[in-house]
Amino acid sequence: MSLLILLSVILISLDHGASGVGSDEVSVMEGDSVTLNTGVNTTRQDDFRWYYNGIRIAQINGDINKTCTDVQCNEGTERFRDRLKLDHQTGSLTIMNITITDAGLYTLNIISNSRNSSRNSGKIFNVNVQAVPGSGLSSGAVAGIVVGVLLVFAA
Repeated sequence: MSLLILLSVILISLDHGASGVGSDEVSVMEGDSVTLNTGVNTTRQDDFRWYYNGIRIAQINGDINKTCTDVQCNEGTERFRDRLKLDHQTGSLTIMNITITDAGLYTLNIISNSRNSSRNSGKIFNVNVQAVPGSGLSSGAVAGIVVGVLLVFAA
């Protein structure tokens, strides 16, 4: 199944004009922030487009007034509501307070336009989110529940 997703993201990347696509594996703990680094510095002519599993989630069009993240890029999409941050100097994407459901493939498409030419490139990030160990109920919460149940049965 993950191979199918990877192939579809590559096809989407190629459809959006990306060539020279590289990939990175990124692992992060649930609740942490993760920055997907582009490894480049932007120019006013660069166009950065970020996709999550094929859905555009962020974009910089070279002009700071023409950026979008999540809801602004796709009306009705609130998966990352207020948790995405774009670096306007590098085009890097930071996902704050990441959840297990945020794991997946993030694709970056860069269109670099200069006076004489246009160059497309991209990068794929496979983001794995690890659950925090013991992220279930705390021992104090369990003790409180047990005491509550005992009191109900004792009454």
